[in-house]
Amino acid sequence: MRKVIYALILPLVVVSGLVFANREIKNGASKEPTPKPLSAAEREAELKKWKATPEGVKFTKWEASPAGKKVYAGAAKIRKHITDFSNMEAVITSLSLPPGSRLGFGLMARIDGGDYILSFGSEKSNEFQQLHSLKVNDKIIIRSHFVSYAPKYSYPIVSGDYVERDSKIIYKRAPRKGGC
Repeated sequence: MRKVIYALILPLVVVSGLVFANREIKNGASKEPTPKPLSAAEREAELKKWKATPEGVKFTKWEASPAGKKVYAGAAKIRKHITDFSNMEAVITSLSLPPGSRLGFGLMARIDGGDYILSFGSEKSNEFQQLHSLKVNDKIIIRSHFVSYAPKYSYPIVSGDYVERDSKIIYKRAPRKGGC
């Protein structure tokens, strides 16, 4: 009986040892060198090369168009609030994003007389429960670290990092793990 138990345990120990050793190899330090950041001249060269592509030409045309200038003006209007991470008063104008958008969960809001897309991230996340309670014409206070734009959208895209309604925090983005 004892020999049978040893015969069953021995293969189990060998297999688990192989699995554990394989896991350590996968988790070990990568032999590939990490790419070093590009210098300013290299960045400029890459940007120039990208602007020659069809996407770059399309983006450049969009920037010069009235729609692009309107979006840039809207982003410039709130730039000080973004850099200072200060409060911006907003009014919810729509509970959905423009048709065809691929920004995840978001809302439309009016800040300082301009319309903006408030983007929060992947819709799959459960952290937006309290944001679903917002209604059109609700007044909120938002803070953000980032504003972006894309030719696909007629509005600047504000990344929502903090939302407050009636002096109660209803959303606060969790800090990234392992980052700065």
